[in-house]
Amino acid sequence: MSDVKWFMHGKWLEYCSCDFGCPCETMAEPTYGHCDGVVAMKVDEGYYGDVRLDDVIIAATFYFPRAIHHGGGHMQPILPEHTTEAQREAIFKIMSGEGQPVGSMFQIFSVIVEHIHQPLFVPIEFEWDIKKRTGRLAVPDVVTASTIPLRNPVTDKEHHIRTVLPEGWVFYEAEVGAGTVKGIGDLKFDFSQRHSSLAYFAFDNNGMAYSYDEAKQRFGLDN
Repeated sequence: MSDVKWFMHGKWLEYCSCDFGCPCETMAEPTYGHCDGVVAMKVDEGYYGDVRLDDVIIAATFYFPRAIHHGGGHMQPILPEHTTEAQREAIFKIMSGEGQPVGSMFQIFSVIVEHIHQPLFVPIEFEWDIKKRTGRLAVPDVVTASTIPLRNPVTDKEHHIRTVLPEGWVFYEAEVGAGTVKGIGDLKFDFSQRHSSLAYFAFDNNGMAYSYDEAKQRFGLDN
């Protein structure tokens, strides 16, 4: 375990090329054989030792040739241009998974991501409304993404679907939306009406910072 104590919680926004529901959540094969897209985290409160991470956005585009647990993944980390050198070092240390328990999120990605592209330090626009199931991510010359609520194809009314994972390693509960994404950087993709998740996250040295019940009390989507 790392000697440096760290913690961060905030807002999770995810887009992938799978159909709504994302088979990866059940360890199934991706809808179209591969998995690509973008994920972003807005840190509401966080620290790595003495380095504050409040309000930092952490994003990454990704590509996996098969289900993510088979590995072989590509990822390009993206951080805001205004982050300090100390913040960047802290975030990359966290993302390395070093000293973190086997099965925790960053440790898992340190194994399944085999190709890390040059990190970018650029402007990032992030919008997130979990109650309305809407979101937006924009990184100039890299990726644009937006989330709208699912709609019933018969009635055209909003269709409310929630992912619940009591033993989750990324989040415990997420609202599902319809994502439209275009990647034009190192990792290229272009899709619409595909899976998007909005959730709260909380991580620390031990992986998930809270138990399922603790997280429901703090972030429960019915609160």
